[in-house]
Amino acid sequence: MSIQEPSSQPSPSGAKDFSDTWLIVPCYNEGTVIKDVLSHARATFPNIVAVNDGSADDSARQIHLGGAHLVNHPVNLGQGAAIQTGIEYARKQPGAQYFCTFDADGQHQVKDVVRMIERLRSEPLDIIVGTRFGRPRAADDQVPLIKRIVLKTVVMLSPTTRKLGLSDAHNGLRVFNAKVANEMNIRMNGMSHASEIVSMIADRGWRVAEEPVDILYTEYSMSKGQSLINGINILADGLLAKRI
Repeated sequence: MSIQEPSSQPSPSGAKDFSDTWLIVPCYNEGTVIKDVLSHARATFPNIVAVNDGSADDSARQIHLGGAHLVNHPVNLGQGAAIQTGIEYARKQPGAQYFCTFDADGQHQVKDVVRMIERLRSEPLDIIVGTRFGRPRAADDQVPLIKRIVLKTVVMLSPTTRKLGLSDAHNGLRVFNAKVANEMNIRMNGMSHASEIVSMIADRGWRVAEEPVDILYTEYSMSKGQSLINGINILADGLLAKRI
């Protein structure tokens, strides 16, 4: 694993408001979009670590150009491993108090992160998970049908998810405090890390809530992760995580 400091860039406006917050961005072959995603996020959040998870394209270079801290996995280990690496990096940084897992493909919205961090600062919560199902008909408008069916099925099959009152356990947008960051230990390298995080919330008694968020499904993001096969993999990984 290698680490590279960000390229020298002026601090984004408003950085002082979120200098205690770190965005953690797992990245695998996102070279065509990652620079713009990072540059846009840095306009609000100055501290971002992107984990290049063994990409075969120029993701590492684009991450550096986007102004984020860069950590390289020499081989592809999976999204769960990349998130854990990013958390371990971010929680060691001076002043780090709040953390956010943020997708590299442009699906997540900075405005949602701002709102979630503000809630985390003011409410007695340890972790807030984004949900696509928190507003009337919001999911119908933005979530593809197959994806919607898969996500609802995952919740139906998971007693822990239902007990915690979560409706969208596989939403990758999460914010959490230093307590959670210090205790987070993701062992499932693939997509099943989402189910594993739900199990940790229950087992460790982290105070949890959901926040309605908007997911931007572009032609690019749809081509990378919204297929029927991907949905089946989510279900299979979720069932596997229940047995661990």
